[in-house]
Amino acid sequence: MDMESGLVRSIYYGRIGSSATEKLLEKFGQDGSFLLRDSETVQGAYCLCVRKAPYVHTYRVERDKDGWYLQDLKGRLLRFETLESLIQNYRRDRVSHFGIVPLTYPLDKTTVPSGWVQGPAYMELNGSESGQ
Repeated sequence: MDMESGLVRSIYYGRIGSSATEKLLEKFGQDGSFLLRDSETVQGAYCLCVRKAPYVHTYRVERDKDGWYLQDLKGRLLRFETLESLIQNYRRDRVSHFGIVPLTYPLDKTTVPSGWVQGPAYMELNGSESGQ
């Protein structure tokens, strides 16, 4: 797979935990701010984390032979060729899709002081990193 888009690379925080994610979104985000991180429990999966005070909602993003997907709250799988297209689908409208908190403001890691972020500075997706 080719490298993902600039949007995906800019919001990918690598192997940060859920606690660090919550702190980042609380300190530097607002309702609708979102980022992408590695899943702590499923190798090759990612977590799409969105702030909607007072919570940070986390959706697991995985890939199979048919594309990237997240399990929406109605149990319906939507699959996308790229992470970018998945994210843009849920950003398209400012209203919630199928119970997913709207993705309004990408939390670009370049806007976060370097001491707050640990892990890789960029993401390149390929077969070995995505569990393929």
